[in-house]
Amino acid sequence: MAFWNRLFGKRRKSKKQLQEDWENIVYDRDDVDFRDEEQRSRYVTNCLEQMAEASKEINLLTGEYALVTSYLTDMEEIEALPEQERESLNKIARQLLAQEKECERYRGKENRMDDNEYYQMRKQEDEVQEGISKLKECENYGELVRQDLKRLDRERNAFEYRRSELEAMLNNFRGMSFIFMTAFVVCIMLLIVLQFAFEMDTKIGYLLAVGAVVVAVAVLVVRYTDSEKELSRVERAVNKLIQLQNKVKIRYVNNKNLQEYLRIKYDTENAAALEKLWTQYLQEKEERKEFAEAEAKTEYYQKELVSRMNNYRINSPDRWVGHPEALLDPREMVEMRHELIVRRQALRKQMEYNNGVAETARTEIMDIVKKYPAYAGEILAMVDKYDNY
Repeated sequence: MAFWNRLFGKRRKSKKQLQEDWENIVYDRDDVDFRDEEQRSRYVTNCLEQMAEASKEINLLTGEYALVTSYLTDMEEIEALPEQERESLNKIARQLLAQEKECERYRGKENRMDDNEYYQMRKQEDEVQEGISKLKECENYGELVRQDLKRLDRERNAFEYRRSELEAMLNNFRGMSFIFMTAFVVCIMLLIVLQFAFEMDTKIGYLLAVGAVVVAVAVLVVRYTDSEKELSRVERAVNKLIQLQNKVKIRYVNNKNLQEYLRIKYDTENAAALEKLWTQYLQEKEERKEFAEAEAKTEYYQKELVSRMNNYRINSPDRWVGHPEALLDPREMVEMRHELIVRRQALRKQMEYNNGVAETARTEIMDIVKKYPAYAGEILAMVDKYDNY
C-alpha cells in the first residue's frame, strides 16, 4: 500500500518548497488567447507591472546599498588614520561617551521629583524657606494654645464642680434651717402642752430650746454666709476663665486659619512635608543643572566629532555621533562591520531577486513579441510607455 501511495499518490510539499514556490515568478500563457486584445493587453500589462515593481524596489535598495557601503568605507577610512589623528579622534569620542553616560545616569535615576512638583516649587523658590519657618512657628504656637485651652478647660471644670457643690450645700442649709425651725416650733408646742396641761415647770425646756435654735441658726448663718461668699468667688473665677478662654480661642482659630492658608499656598500637609519637598527640590535642581551641563557638553562634543571627521574622507560623520564606543573598542567596530556586511548581503540578495524578476518579465515579453509578430508593434509601444513612465 505504501508503495502504491508513493507511486501514484500526490506528494505533499515541504514548508521550504512552499516558500520557494511563493518566491518564484511563474508565467503561464497556455490559457491566454493572444488574438484577443483584452487578454493580450492584460497579460502584457501584468508583466510590465512586475517589471515596474521590481525596478521601484531596486531603486530603493540601491540607495540603501550605497549607504551601507559608504558606512563600511568610512570604517576603513577611520581604521587607516595615522596613529596621532586616530588618538585625537578617540579623545573626543571618550569625552562624548562620558557625557552620554552622565546623561543616561540621570535618566535612569529612581525616585526623581515629579515635574509638576518641581516647577511648582521653582515658582515659589524665593518664599519657601519663609513658608517653612512660618508653618513651624504656627504649628508650635498652635500646640501651646491647645495646651492652654486644655488647662483652662480643666480649671473651669474644677470650678464648675465646686460651684455645684456649693449650690448643693446652700440648698442643704436652707433645708436644715427649715427643719430646725419646725423642730423648734414642735418643741415649744410640746412644752406649752406640758406646762398647761400637766402643770409642769418647763422654763429650763424653753431655755434649752431657744438656746439650741439660736446656736443652730447662728452656725447655719455663718456657714451659709461663708458658702455664699465662696460661691460668689467661684462664679467670678468661672467668668474670668470664660473670658480668658475666649481670648485664647480667638488666637487658636486665627492660628488654625493661618496654618490652613499656608498649607493651601504651598500645597503641603505640614512643615515637615514641605521641608522634605524643599530638600528634594534642591537636590533635584542641582542634578538637573548637572544634566543640562552634560547635555550641553554632549552636543558640543558631537559637533566637535563631526567637525573633526569632516577633515577626513568620511562620507557620513553624523552617524558616528551615535556610536562613539565603536571608535574606542575594536570589538564594537568588528560587530558593527559584521552587521553592515550582513545587511549588505541581504540587500544584494534582494537586488538580485528583483533584477531576476525584471529580466524574466522582459524576456517573457520579448518571447511573446517573437511568437506573435502581428502584435509586436502594439506590445513594444506598451513597453516604451512603461519605460517612459
